[in-house]
Parts: sequence; C-alpha cells; structure tokens
Amino acid sequence: MCIGVPGHIRAINGNQAKVEVCGILRDVDLTLVGTTDEHGNSRLDQWVLVHVGFAMSVINEAEARDTLEALQNMFDVEPDVGALLYGEER
Repeated sequence: MCIGVPGHIRAINGNQAKVEVCGILRDVDLTLVGTTDEHGNSRLDQWVLVHVGFAMSVINEAEARDTLEALQNMFDVEPDVGALLYGEER
C-alpha cells in the first residue's frame, strides 16, 4: 500500500522544496508537479501530497488538513504511521 502525506511548501530552490509535514521540514522534489502552477504562479505556500520524497500532486488546504487529521487518528491506534507523519527518527 502506498500512502501520500500532505505537506505545505515552505521554500523552493530549483526543483527542490522544503515541505513542512507535522512541523518537520522535509526535502521534496517538485519535478512531477512543477515549481509553478498553470498560470505561472509559484507553488510556494501550496499543499502537495508527498510520497518517497516526491510531490505527487497538488491538493487544497482543506483536503490536506482532513488527510493529516485522519493519519493522526490512525497513529493513535497504529504507531507505525508516526514514521510517515514525523519522520523515521521519532
């Protein structure tokens, strides 16, 4: 099973971004979604669905927050979900 985790783009440098997931900044590749939207606007401050270090799609904030809430609820009963949300070090 593949799970994408919503993240908030905080910085962009080339095709690489710093994306915040549950307070932790991760390095994420934006090649698949691009650094700008269809109107040429920067993706900075947008939400993306992240899987294995790549932004797989752009999502809206409401969907991102709903998904994060669901994942956090899963974490309450399945601690392995914590690695998705908080990184391997937790």
